[in-house]
Amino acid sequence: MARRALKLASWTSMALAASGFYLYSNKYLDPNDFGAVRVGRAVATTAVISYDYLTSLRSVPYGSEEYLQLRSKVHLRSARRLCELCCANRGTFIKVGQHLGALDYLLPEEYTSTLKVLHSQAPQSSMQEVRQVIREDLGKEIHDLFVSFDDTPLGAASLAQVHKAVLHDGRTVAVKVQHPKVQAQSSKDILLMEVLVLAVKQLFPEFEFMWLVDEAKKNLPLELDFLNEGRNAEKVAQMLKHFDFLKVPRIYWELSTKRVLLMEFLDGGQVNDRDYMEKNKIDVNEISRHLGKMYSEMIFVNGFVHCDPHPGNVLVRKCPGSGKVEIVLLDHGLYQRSRQPGTRSFMGRGGPGPAMLPPPQVLTEEFRLDYCHLWQSLIWTDMKSVKKYSQRLGAGDLYPLFACMLTARSWDSVNRGIGQTPVTATEDSEIRNNAASYLPQISQLLSHVPRQMLLLLKTNDLLRGIEAALGTRASASSFLHMSRCCIKALAAHEKKNTRSFFRRTQISFSEAFSLWQINLHELILRVKGLRLAGWVLGLLCWLLPAPH
Repeated sequence: MARRALKLASWTSMALAASGFYLYSNKYLDPNDFGAVRVGRAVATTAVISYDYLTSLRSVPYGSEEYLQLRSKVHLRSARRLCELCCANRGTFIKVGQHLGALDYLLPEEYTSTLKVLHSQAPQSSMQEVRQVIREDLGKEIHDLFVSFDDTPLGAASLAQVHKAVLHDGRTVAVKVQHPKVQAQSSKDILLMEVLVLAVKQLFPEFEFMWLVDEAKKNLPLELDFLNEGRNAEKVAQMLKHFDFLKVPRIYWELSTKRVLLMEFLDGGQVNDRDYMEKNKIDVNEISRHLGKMYSEMIFVNGFVHCDPHPGNVLVRKCPGSGKVEIVLLDHGLYQRSRQPGTRSFMGRGGPGPAMLPPPQVLTEEFRLDYCHLWQSLIWTDMKSVKKYSQRLGAGDLYPLFACMLTARSWDSVNRGIGQTPVTATEDSEIRNNAASYLPQISQLLSHVPRQMLLLLKTNDLLRGIEAALGTRASASSFLHMSRCCIKALAAHEKKNTRSFFRRTQISFSEAFSLWQINLHELILRVKGLRLAGWVLGLLCWLLPAPH
């Protein structure tokens, strides 16, 4: 009897092992899908990183040269371990890692430079998984919907990937397909992150990273609903239709669901690709000005902000018909939106309205106006107002640090005027080094400011990264356009809150005068630039006379 039981157990084990091997080799089974594997990996990585910080820096005098060098090495080791964890656990982990990698001037450079690779190392779903999602959501096979469908994706991100396809009516489209396992794993992953962050806080009480988990909780459900993304795309296209340089892909609602989004196909080069721009004779300064105009309007005037402008989501091209330079804005899943007192959600096109989703990131009217006042104060070096509006936005006594985080400038440059002095390589390096030195204070500040500020800080850093890649960070034109938008937004708010015709006229005249002052200031800067160019040219002609 015992021999029979042993024989049966052996055959059963062999059958299970063979089945497991077959499923694994055919990609039906992935160890990463098992909760125990994902949890174990995350707990082990967190424990190793915590132990490294606790033991490596213990015996070295704080603040010494040796301490700073050793801390940099620990940061780098920890960042690499965190990056490996994100790549292994994928999905939500990669999304959070990408968020951290975008905070160039808020986190140590060792972390941001290491985690930046996650934008290009997102995993791809197999064609079998892509077919499965399309079949489940659209009820048809790929060949029934498309004349052609490229197996190799144009790009893969943490939550989805995009394929180029051609419809039966001849339209070329981009098909965004969600990774099939992300939806089921996301809520468990966020819970796991929350537990780990709370555990780390017990070991390092000075570090506050719960804001990161809170952001993921609010944003992921919105980003996983592609109908929400389609509505955002249509709204921003309508809102910024006066910018003829902006292109937002048209949404094809008849073939879109929560996990599949069908869009107009628009190509171009990434916004940080200078070689592409030189080859296509695209002026980098023009692109930088256009980006500044777009985002100033979104943040200050409309309060509806595209919060993921990394280079893969912002393309540039020459319009095939007119030859004009265009910016193509992609990936509209993550937005900050303005809400005025008493407003209600509306039912959007293409499916359930925002009321069916978790509460979106909201820029309240009060927050938007305080943010306008703060940037006006920073641009025109009104330090008393800088302190006032920084504290109104939750910075408290850390308002100098908050001003430096917002502008990515040193406190000395903020006091002298951020529009007056260009960013130098030395100052940029100083700011990045300070991110490591002031990490406890930065994490404390991020936990106290309003939640809507966090995505704006990320957006600021991503835009600065693009400017740095294009070599346009020293330009004062972006500050001037920001100031114009702040003036328009504040004037519109004052007009809305008064019924007096005389007062409204007074506000309009004040607005027009302020805008005229900015135009005059911009003209003076241009004249100075032309005069400087003339002097340089004259000096060169004097030093290098033409041969006789």
